[in-house]
Amino acid sequence: MLKLAGLTLAALTLSTAAQADIFMKLGSTERVTRLFAYPNNCNVICYRNWTLEQTVEHYLSQSVQRDGYDSAKVMVKTDNDQLFAQIIGVPDDYQKPLSALLDAGDLAYNGASKLNADGKWAFNWYLFLPLGMALENRRSVELLHFPPDYSLTQAQDYLKSATTDRWASLLTVNGVPAEQTPGFQTIIDIAPIAAPSNAGKDLEGVYDYFKDYQTTMVKDITVNASGAALPTVAFGAPVRNWIKQQYGPTVNVLSLVTINPGDGTKVPVLGANHPSYIWYAADPANYTGSDAQAKADSAGLKVMAQDLSAACWQSIMGRQPDGNPDIELNTCAQTWQVAQKEKTCELFYTSIRHLTPQQAIGKCATTNIKAQLKLLKAPAPATATPVPAL
Repeated sequence: MLKLAGLTLAALTLSTAAQADIFMKLGSTERVTRLFAYPNNCNVICYRNWTLEQTVEHYLSQSVQRDGYDSAKVMVKTDNDQLFAQIIGVPDDYQKPLSALLDAGDLAYNGASKLNADGKWAFNWYLFLPLGMALENRRSVELLHFPPDYSLTQAQDYLKSATTDRWASLLTVNGVPAEQTPGFQTIIDIAPIAAPSNAGKDLEGVYDYFKDYQTTMVKDITVNASGAALPTVAFGAPVRNWIKQQYGPTVNVLSLVTINPGDGTKVPVLGANHPSYIWYAADPANYTGSDAQAKADSAGLKVMAQDLSAACWQSIMGRQPDGNPDIELNTCAQTWQVAQKEKTCELFYTSIRHLTPQQAIGKCATTNIKAQLKLLKAPAPATATPVPAL
């Protein structure tokens, strides 16, 4: 019998009928250790010297907070080599999506083990599941390539990276309150491997090892608790190619398709640039000629407009899932290409070129923005160096 010494659970009063006190078995110490990448950040000296129980509590607490249960409490205890989680202040069925995530994690572990047995696992990779995401109150889903290693080893936060931070800022520009952006950023990475940020090309051959994990996650995560499809954004060429291979439709930047992950559900998927692509596209070092800077600015401005349009669609559909995806996409493209093209330009120069707002206004006043954005759905101009697999 598990003894929760010192926990006066009976003394806690739930504030609403919707809240409950759930108690669930997470699994053996071995299982929980591998699914929570424990220890997250130790190399002789631990960056955060947490126990396994503290690590699990950390990620589960992130989830309940991002689901909007601000007063929820998480406690994790070990009894007879089994870990148990007590979560107070969440719905009584909250354990279902958590159990589903961990079960999918077992599939990811199996894939990673086979990858290692085949001699294809790198010494500096970590199995890293999308822990700490909103489990219940998701607004939209983001399909990405892989998480950067520092999200695990430094931040211990799946949503803390240059990629996710930039996209959160674009959602905010499109009307999502900053504190609500995590609900829009439930991530599924097709490679559940925390790796160095420049490891994209190295990961290109691993996707098939995680097919069971990938398809299970997409099936589970792209619908909400009531079974309704959630708007989904596919970021970057590797992910868009994976959509084509796995589900059939060709997905380009700012093209909209529908996939069927299972049970007849039709999920709207929008193609987008990788959130970090703009830093590559707008780098003058990737262009040749005396006008390299102008080419870089032109490419960056085009990517900024595409990214703002995609984030606009995601924000609208996330708040109004019964909206018309095609109409909303056209509205968003019109907004950032025509109606607010000056703001598109200013956001590029402030966020990417780091100009002051006044400098950006002056720069955009001398830029032929309309000419730059007239091919919004076209790819950015070709660079002198290959595009990285972001």
